Amino acid sequence: MKPAFYRKKWTALQKNTDKDELNHLARQIALSFLDRYFYNDHHEEEYIRILCEMATFFDDNELNNAGSSALFGIIIEGLCDDFEELQTRAYNKVMSRVVAFCMELPAGKKLAGHLKAFGLESYDDILTRIETIRSCNNEPGKLVRPPEKIILLSRVTIGADVAITSVFIQRLMHEFPNAEIIVIGGDKLKDIYGGNPHVRIREVDYSRHGSLLERFKSWFLVLEAIAKECGKENDGKRVVFDPDSRLSQLGVLPVVRDDRYLFFNSRGKDSYPKKMSIAELTNHWMDQILGKSRFCYPRVWPPEAYRKTAERFAAKLRRTGCKQIIAINFGVGGNARKRLTSEFEEKLLLNLLRTPDSVILLDQGFGAEEVSRSRFLVESLKRRGFDTAWTTFDSLTDIRMSGGVVGVMTGIGEIASLISQCDEFIGYDSACQHIAASLGVPTYTVFAGSNNPRFIRRWNACGPAKSEIIHVDTLTHPPMFDTDDIVNRIADARSQ
Repeated sequence: MKPAFYRKKWTALQKNTDKDELNHLARQIALSFLDRYFYNDHHEEEYIRILCEMATFFDDNELNNAGSSALFGIIIEGLCDDFEELQTRAYNKVMSRVVAFCMELPAGKKLAGHLKAFGLESYDDILTRIETIRSCNNEPGKLVRPPEKIILLSRVTIGADVAITSVFIQRLMHEFPNAEIIVIGGDKLKDIYGGNPHVRIREVDYSRHGSLLERFKSWFLVLEAIAKECGKENDGKRVVFDPDSRLSQLGVLPVVRDDRYLFFNSRGKDSYPKKMSIAELTNHWMDQILGKSRFCYPRVWPPEAYRKTAERFAAKLRRTGCKQIIAINFGVGGNARKRLTSEFEEKLLLNLLRTPDSVILLDQGFGAEEVSRSRFLVESLKRRGFDTAWTTFDSLTDIRMSGGVVGVMTGIGEIASLISQCDEFIGYDSACQHIAASLGVPTYTVFAGSNNPRFIRRWNACGPAKSEIIHVDTLTHPPMFDTDDIVNRIADARSQ
C-alpha cells in the first residue's frame, strides 16, 4: 500500500486505539517497507517515520511496542544478518532515520545532546558518518603506538562474542601484552571470559525489548563507561574496538572520537572473502589492522569453579563405565525457525544411545518452552527403559550411570565447562556450537532457519577439531526434510 493509506489508518488509530489493530498495521507497514526495498532498493522514508510515531505516541509502552517491535523485529533484524552490502546500507539509512526522529522528540533531548557533542545534528550527519566508517574500516594507522588500554564492545549475543570477540581478545593480548583489555557488555560475559585474568568485564546490559527510546539507554551507559575508562586522554593510548555491536547500533551511534575508534565491518563489505567463517573473517580483518598475519581460533575461559565441577562429573561417569559423553543442546535462542520437530530430537537421541556405554548430556535450555521440550524427551526415553536423570549443575556429581540421558539445567559458563569434558557436541545453530568448537570438541550443527549460503558459511562454528554442518530447509512449504534422513546424515558426518 502507498504511504498515504497507512498514514490515514494510523491517524484513525490515534483516536480509537485498538492493540490488535496497532500490531497488524505496524506489521503491514514493516513488510511493505521490505517489499519495496527487495524489489528495487527503494527506501520509503514515510514508512519508517510512521513506525517511529507508533513507537513513541502513547503513554502506555505496551501500545508503543507495536511500532518498535515491527521496526526492530521485522525491518532492522531482517537487514542485519544477510552479510550483503546492500542490506547493510539500507540498515544504515533506517537506523539513521530512527535516531534522527528520536532526536526531535522532547524525550530525546539527552540523545540529541550526546550526538551533538560528536558533531551529529541531522539524519545526513549520522548517515554520512556510518557510511564513511564502514567504507574505511581497515586502516592500521589508527594504532600509531601501543595502546595502554583497549576497550572492546560486546556483540551482545554469546555466540558472536565467542566467534568474534574472543578472537579480538587473543590477537590483542598477543600484540599488546602490556595493555589492559576491558570488554563492555552483559553479565554473561563473565561465564565465557571470567577465567581469563587479562580481561576485565564492565557490565552494560542491552535490552532487545521496550520502547524506542529505551533501546538507546544502553548507549548512554556505554558512553559513561568509556568516559570513565578513558578519562580526558586523547593521545592514542586508549582505543575502542567495535565488532559491529548492537551496543552502538552497528556503529551508527558513536562511542568515542573516530580517530580512536576501530570498527569491524563484519556484515557489509563485498570485498571480503565469501567463504570464510565469521571467526576466520575476524582474523582476516585483524591482519589488516595490525599489519601482521596470525590466526587464533575462538576461545572461552569459563571460571575455574565451573571447570572443576565438570571435570569431577565426567571423571565419575568414566569410572562408572561410560565410554562416550555427548553434549546435546536443542536451544534456539528464541528463534523457532532454527528448530526441527520433537520427533527428530527423540530419534537422534535414540540413535546415539544405540552405542553401548554412551551418556547424553542434554542441556535443558533457556525458558519455559525449551525446558518443557527437554523434559518431554527425558521422560520419553525413561519410558523406553533408558537410565535418565534430571538435575542441576551443582548436583551433577551425585549422578552415577554408564549409559543414558542426563538433563541438566545450566548457565553459559556451566554448559561450556561440561562441553569441554565431552567427546562430541550436537545441536542447532546457537551459542553452544561456537562454544563447543572453541573448546576443540567435534561439533555437528543442524543448521535450519536460513537458506542463505553466505549466512550459513559465516556462522559455521570454527575450532581446531572437526566441525560439520547438516543443513535443513525449514523454509519451504511444506518443509523439505525427513527426520530419518537428518539422523542418518548426522551419523554419517560423525563416522567420517
